[in-house]
Amino acid sequence: MAKRRSSYYDDYWPRYEPSRPIPVENGLKAKSRRGQFTQSWWAGRWIKALTQLMDSGRLQRGRSYARQGQVLEMDITPGHVTARVQGSRPRPYSVKIALSPLTDEQWASVLDALAGQAIFAAQLLNGEMPPDVEQVFEAVRVPLFPGSRRDLLTQCSCPDSANPCKHIAAVYYLLGERFDADPFLLFELRGRSQAQIAAALRERRALDAPATETIPAAAEEEPATGTIDAAPDRYWVLGSALDELSIAITRPEIDLAPLKRLGLPEFPGLSPSSFRAHLSAVYTAVTERALDIAFADSSEPEAGSSR
Repeated sequence: MAKRRSSYYDDYWPRYEPSRPIPVENGLKAKSRRGQFTQSWWAGRWIKALTQLMDSGRLQRGRSYARQGQVLEMDITPGHVTARVQGSRPRPYSVKIALSPLTDEQWASVLDALAGQAIFAAQLLNGEMPPDVEQVFEAVRVPLFPGSRRDLLTQCSCPDSANPCKHIAAVYYLLGERFDADPFLLFELRGRSQAQIAAALRERRALDAPATETIPAAAEEEPATGTIDAAPDRYWVLGSALDELSIAITRPEIDLAPLKRLGLPEFPGLSPSSFRAHLSAVYTAVTERALDIAFADSSEPEAGSSR
């Protein structure tokens, strides 16, 4: 077989083999091994924003870096993410990602809108991310996710001329997984912690709560529903509000939501990781049992029943 003649570009622009990163033993390794990188809608939107800013080749290498554990450390503060990523050179690269924090006026608009929706306020106060919360941000013309390069400022000490590079992509992907576990980190990057959001919502809901009204004399003659003192025989009578009541029996979208909202308790002799693992197993067992009871065939007796 005749040897292929080198072209002009081969002579003057030689092709280099892709560099291989130095293996890391205790890096931050992504949970995802293949396929989709995140599970929740908010983390998926975060990843989608990155795909609009980078070429597919660097995105693929960034995913590989994240799954191999090439990110040595990552620190998240309001508006900023700093990390160190081990590449092919002995000295790790420094990565910085900045997401423009929202102004006080923007947050005021968002919080006013969230407080005006009772279901949104209740979910957020319970440590849950409402599935339609992005629509609230859009309604008041405030961005939640980065929509352009101006919203996301990235920097890496590597020699790659492209920005974002694969090292930035690796950190970005790991952030997506962090958002899966704790969606309030996204709000923190935008300048408000979970505690600040909860306090602001409680304050607004308290101000909007109607004052207790004096019952007219004529109304006192009619028995009230739900008050034992006024009419014990009507306590269990259902009102018209039941028509609008909607109940969905599903698994929690956020694992260990009470623990993430209240924090880890301090028990002597019990490590936080051990406590979290034990409580996660308990929550899972309780959830599965509750679902079994809720969707069980009513014609079949439960275990231990005399039927």
